Amino acid sequence: MNDAAPGNRGRAQDPPSRRSVLRTTAGAAGAAGLGLGALGGTAAAAETGAPETTAAPPRQGRTMAGVPFERRSTVRVAMVGLGNRGDGMIDLFLALPGVRVVAVCDPVRAKTERAAAKVVRAGQPSPAVYANGEHDYERLCERGDVDLVYVATPWDTHFAMARTAMLNGKHVGVECPLAMRLDELWELVDLSERTRRHCMQLENCCYGRNEMRVLRMAHAGKFGELLHGAGAYNHDLRGLMFSPTYYEGPWRRLWHTRLRGDLYPNHGFGPVAGYMDVNRGDRAVSISSFGTPALGLAEYREANVPPGDPSWKETYVGSDRTVSMVQTAKGRVIRLEHDVSTPHPYSRINSLGGTKGVFEDYPARIYLEPDHSDDRWADFSAYADEFDHWLWKEHADPPGGHGGMDYLMVFRLTQCMRLGLVPDFDVYDGATWTAPVPLSHASIRAKGAPQPIPDFTRGEWRRARPGVDSVRPA
Repeated sequence: MNDAAPGNRGRAQDPPSRRSVLRTTAGAAGAAGLGLGALGGTAAAAETGAPETTAAPPRQGRTMAGVPFERRSTVRVAMVGLGNRGDGMIDLFLALPGVRVVAVCDPVRAKTERAAAKVVRAGQPSPAVYANGEHDYERLCERGDVDLVYVATPWDTHFAMARTAMLNGKHVGVECPLAMRLDELWELVDLSERTRRHCMQLENCCYGRNEMRVLRMAHAGKFGELLHGAGAYNHDLRGLMFSPTYYEGPWRRLWHTRLRGDLYPNHGFGPVAGYMDVNRGDRAVSISSFGTPALGLAEYREANVPPGDPSWKETYVGSDRTVSMVQTAKGRVIRLEHDVSTPHPYSRINSLGGTKGVFEDYPARIYLEPDHSDDRWADFSAYADEFDHWLWKEHADPPGGHGGMDYLMVFRLTQCMRLGLVPDFDVYDGATWTAPVPLSHASIRAKGAPQPIPDFTRGEWRRARPGVDSVRPA
C-alpha cells in the first residue's frame, strides 16, 4: 500500500485469544502447525530441507475456475471489520452503482454505529448492526439478504469468517492474506467448490494503474517471452505496529513473534502472477526463502517504547527482510520480498522481464526492444494511451485511497456480480498468492530448501482463461 494504512488492517479486536495464539505460534506450529502435513508439504521436508512433490487431496466438488456469478440487479454487501481498512472501504462500496450495504459488524460498537451513520448519509436504509462480541459475524452470515460478505479483520480470523460465509451460501471477499495455514487454504478451496460460492482474495494492487498497464503489455507480447518478475511489500510499519491506537490491539506485531517468513506476500505476488498467467497457463511450483536476523523491531522498541509497555515481554523472530524465489512450471522465476521492520522508502518493486526487455517500478521505468536501443531507461507513460486498461480509461480519477486501486477493485467485483460475469480472480488465486506465508517460514527453517507449492487448481492451471486483463462488458 502507498500510504500509512496497510492492506488488511484492521478490524477492532482484543488481543488474540489464548486458543488462537496456541494455534498459530511458531513454537506450537513448526511445519505441522502451519498445515504442512499431508495437505501440501510434510513436516519432514520442512525440517530436513528435502524437496518433494505432494499430490493434491481428492476434489470434493467441481472446479470454480471460469464459474460466473449469478446475475442480480443489486449487490447486497455485509461489512465485517470496521477498523482502519474497513472504515475506509465502506465509503467506496457506498459510492458504487447498484450496491447496498445491508449489514455491518465489529466487536467495537462505536465503529459499527459510525459505519451505519455513513450508510444512512449515503441515502440507503439503516443497516443491521452486529456488535455482540467477536463471533457475531456468524449471525450476520445467516441473513438471507446478503450476497457478498466483505472481511477486513485481523489475519487469524480470515479463515473462520470466509468459511462461515460460504457455509451460509454467501460469496466472500477477504483482505489479504486469505489464511495463515496451508490446510486452511485447502479447506477454503474445497468449500468454494462444494458450496459453489466464490472466495476471493481482494488484492487491490492487481488494479493499480501501472500494474494493469504492464499486464496488458505482457499479454500483448511487448516483453517477448516472459522470464522473471519481482514483487514486494517493503513498507516501514514500525511506528504503526507499536502505536497504542492505530491497531485495535497488538495483533499485527505479534505475528513477528510467531513466524519467520513472508507474512504479507500478496501485494507483490498477485500482480506478477497475473503477468505470467499463473493458474491460467502456468503455475507456481516451489518456493525457496531466506531471512535476515530479527533486529529491527527490538531496536525500535528500545529507542521509542517506554519501559513497562507490554511489548517488552515480546521476543521477535520474524526476519526483518525475507527474500523468496518462486519457480513456475514454465521455468520462470519470481522474487518476493517482505520488510516492515526497518527504515526504507515504500516499494512493491513490481518488476517484469522477458526476452524483449524489462519494466521496473518505484520509480516506473521501462526498456524494450525495438522501441529503445541506447541502454537507457525510457518513459513508461509513453505507453499509457495504447495499453492502459479500460477500467483506468473509464475511471481516470477514481475515488478512495491507494491511488484509486481500491475503488477499481470493488467496482469491478460488484460489476461482475451485477452482470453475472466470471470474477477476475478466484479461490485458487487467493490460495496461491497466500501460500508463501506458511511455506516461506518452512523454507527458512529448512535453511532455504525449496518447498512445494500445491496445485490448488488440481490441473486446471493448464487451461488458458481470462483474469484481471478483462474485456470491457458490452
